[in-house]
Amino acid sequence: MTELGCLFAAFSARQWFSVALWLAAAGHFCLLGASFQVPHRLGWKEDLAKLTVFNRKLMWTYGGFTVLTIIAFGALTYTLHEELLRGERAALALAFFIGVYWTARVAVDFFYFGHAHWPQGWLLRVGHVFLVLLFVCLAGTYLALVAWHLWPAGIGSL
Repeated sequence: MTELGCLFAAFSARQWFSVALWLAAAGHFCLLGASFQVPHRLGWKEDLAKLTVFNRKLMWTYGGFTVLTIIAFGALTYTLHEELLRGERAALALAFFIGVYWTARVAVDFFYFGHAHWPQGWLLRVGHVFLVLLFVCLAGTYLALVAWHLWPAGIGSL
């Protein structure tokens, strides 16, 4: 068995999900770093100035609620870590919602935004790739956790 194979065999699924959940919680807070750069990097001051006052306020409100949602996802993952690992009903419902949220975000990126519409510049393009990778990892972590708990007995108890 290879070293990597030994590493995978040395940990149970519960241990892997424990680490994955800690990383997911941290990932949400790291995502805030990118979120706070959006207005400057994407030129919101200039673009939003073209909108009516109401629409400008509406966009800032949407952005604020998105930030609060990301904070809630990270904080709830951190505080409900054990409940998520035990597969408690409300925790799994939350995990399913978070997984669907990030899956939808990835779908919007691929089918609505498109890479061609992303702002120019190599740094922004690299940032876009890393953001999408983070979204995929977040979606995968939460949906895999739900699947692990709901999988038929025997297979789910790896």
